[in-house]
Amino acid sequence: MAEHNIGYRERIADRLLEEKLDAMGAVLIEGPKACGKTTTAEQQAKSILYMDDPETMTQNLQLAETNIKRLLHGDTPRLIDEWQIAPQLWDAVRFEADHRQEDGLFMLTGSAVPADNSKIHHTGAGRFAWLTMRPMSLWESGESSGDVSLNEIFSHPEKVDGNNSLKMEDVAFAICRGGWPKSLNKKTQKAALRQATEYFEAITRSDISRVDGVARDEHRAKRLMRSYARLQGAMAGIPTIVADMKTNEPEGMSDETVVSYIKALKKIFVIEDMPAWNPNLRSKTAIRTSETRLVVMR
Repeated sequence: MAEHNIGYRERIADRLLEEKLDAMGAVLIEGPKACGKTTTAEQQAKSILYMDDPETMTQNLQLAETNIKRLLHGDTPRLIDEWQIAPQLWDAVRFEADHRQEDGLFMLTGSAVPADNSKIHHTGAGRFAWLTMRPMSLWESGESSGDVSLNEIFSHPEKVDGNNSLKMEDVAFAICRGGWPKSLNKKTQKAALRQATEYFEAITRSDISRVDGVARDEHRAKRLMRSYARLQGAMAGIPTIVADMKTNEPEGMSDETVVSYIKALKKIFVIEDMPAWNPNLRSKTAIRTSETRLVVMR
C-alpha cells in the first residue's frame, strides 16, 4: 500500500486503486462530490494538476486547446483533478498511455460526467480502468470494527463472529449523517448533520442544472430527492415515482420530465439505481422489471 498522509483515514478504495494502477495505463475515479476521490488519489500521486484551481484554470483550459501535452507532464502516477471541465484530456491521456506503453501513468478524478462528449473520440477500452467511490462505510469511518465481512460470511460462515458497541441512537445518527469524510471531523453532531443538509441544498439549487446546462426547478428536484428517500431500497418504476411526487406537485408532470431529472442526478453520482435482476432462465421477462432506487447520500 502507498504511504498515507497523517490524519488520512484508510479507504477500501486505496487497495483497489493500487491494483488498477498496476494493471492499466490510467484510472478514472468517479463518484459524488466530497466523497474523498481527490484525497484518496493524492495518497498515490507523484504529481498533481488541479484543473479547477481558480488561479490557473483559465491557463489550463487554454493549454487544453493549444498544447494539451503540457498538462500531462509530471512524475507518474499523475493526478488530474476535475478533468471533465476539459473533456479532450480523455483522448490525450489515452494516447499517452498507448504510446508510453506503461502502467500506472495517470489518475483522473471527477464528480460529474462531462456535459460535452463531442471532444471524446475513444472509449478508453484497454487503456483505462474505472473506480467508483462512494461516501465512507462504517468501517472506514471507524464506527464498525470490521469483525464481520461479506467475504467471511461466504467463505467461512462457521467462523463469523463480532461485537457491536454502537447504541441504537449512534446507528441512527450515522445513517442521517452519512459517510462524508468532512463530517467526521465536526465538533458537534449538529454540525455533522448540517453537512448533509447543505449538500442536499447545493444539489437541488445548482448542481442538477449545472451538470448539463439545462435549467431545472429547485423545488421539483427536492421533491424527487425526497421521493427517492422514501423509496430507498425499493423496486419502483418511473410511474411510482411520479405518483409519489404528484402529492405535492402543483402542476402536471410527465414521466419524461422525471427521467430527465433522474439522469441529471446520476451524472453527478447522487443517485445510483441497481438494475432489475434477470436470472439466466428461459424467460423473456426479468424476475423484477423495475430498478432498485438508491440514494448515494444515505
